[in-house]
Amino acid sequence: IRLRCQKGIPPSLRGRAWQYLSGGKVKLQQNPGKFDELDMSPGDPKWLDVIERDLHRQFPFHEMFVSRGGHGQQDLFRVLKAYTLYRPEEGYCQAQAPIAAVLLMHMPAEQAFWCLVQICEKYLPGYYSEKLEAIQLDGEILFSLLQKVSPVAHKHLSQQKIDPLLYMTEWFMCAFSRTLPWSSVLRVWDMFFCEGVKIIFRVGLVLLKHALGSPEKLKACQGQYETIERLRSLSPKIMQEAFLVQEVVELPVTERQIEREHLIQLRRWQETRGELQCHSPPRLHGAKAILEAEPGPWPTLQPSPSIRLPLDAPLPGSKGKYKPPKQVQKEQRKQAKASGQRDKPPTPSQAKVAAAAGDTCPPQDVPPKDLVYQDPQDSAPQDSAPQDSAYHCSQESLTSQESEDTYLVELWPAQLGQAEVRADGWDLTQPPPPAGMLPRARALT
Repeated sequence: IRLRCQKGIPPSLRGRAWQYLSGGKVKLQQNPGKFDELDMSPGDPKWLDVIERDLHRQFPFHEMFVSRGGHGQQDLFRVLKAYTLYRPEEGYCQAQAPIAAVLLMHMPAEQAFWCLVQICEKYLPGYYSEKLEAIQLDGEILFSLLQKVSPVAHKHLSQQKIDPLLYMTEWFMCAFSRTLPWSSVLRVWDMFFCEGVKIIFRVGLVLLKHALGSPEKLKACQGQYETIERLRSLSPKIMQEAFLVQEVVELPVTERQIEREHLIQLRRWQETRGELQCHSPPRLHGAKAILEAEPGPWPTLQPSPSIRLPLDAPLPGSKGKYKPPKQVQKEQRKQAKASGQRDKPPTPSQAKVAAAAGDTCPPQDVPPKDLVYQDPQDSAPQDSAPQDSAYHCSQESLTSQESEDTYLVELWPAQLGQAEVRADGWDLTQPPPPAGMLPRARALT
């Protein structure tokens, strides 16, 4: 999953994938009707006025938010108001608005609300509290990690006495949604939901490294003002999707390094400023840690075979011709000697034995991985109705939601390399007959 997220989640699946990765889907299942309850509540007037003033500032050129009072701005207001009621001790922070707007572009309001809750509580806890202590602490962590990633940039920022809050606050609190090009934002968010806050640190370190990481680039940044302007107007080349993602993936910054630096900076904070006033929950690094902390109520997967095979039937598509078991071969030879009709067409009883052995497998154009073997006790009897025969296709599976991509296929057995048999008078080892003249024995997959 991590590799798939690094390559980029397909746009048609991105919204659902974010819900599952963040644990928002589990939150929604655990709290049915909670969002509707919050949505119907009046809300705190002091937060409602601030939220309404910020609505038109979020992606003003996007079709969802371009019109005042449109459905996009209405949903954004509902999500942000619901969060102020869900966490009244935190209230509303302006940096939450672009986060919620990006989520609303990919999912309905209720799902976007629970993803926002997970970002604020699991991925970036304490970022949106009143005094922003968590973001200040992470700024010190970023600056310490920069010394190992790019000593040149670290030395320059130290000499200019530029506090990390001057350039990284909007990066981290908005998860780069207001900094990077849109294609790069989506790729960063794919990795962020999967791997956690270390992706945000890596992106920040890559931008600092390629903006200030060489003497040539520092020639135009002699003072504090020029340096900050350089970081506010980054080069499009380093923000380009392919370049940025590759650099982020290859940067060797791990969760262990971030947590080690977090303990060091927390100790320094306590020595100089005292205890933190914001007691936020511990940060979880990515989807795996969130799933382990809050496992979802997933139902047990049960096998639902669409094609049932007898015990000795071969799998279609297997190499070589199928050889029946020795017991079946002996029984066939005894019957042939008793009847004296070895070279004559098989009798109905012989055909039944051969069918049980798999010699007369109907043609099936199904990959082996889609075939499910059924226990002999559950296999249908030989003399039952056609729909209960050893080879049948479950009507439920064909009409279910999970089999919407299944096709009905007719394939001649000679194209599958099966044994030489006859059915309805046709020689199945020969090329197929004209369309409309196929025998009745067909495979529905």
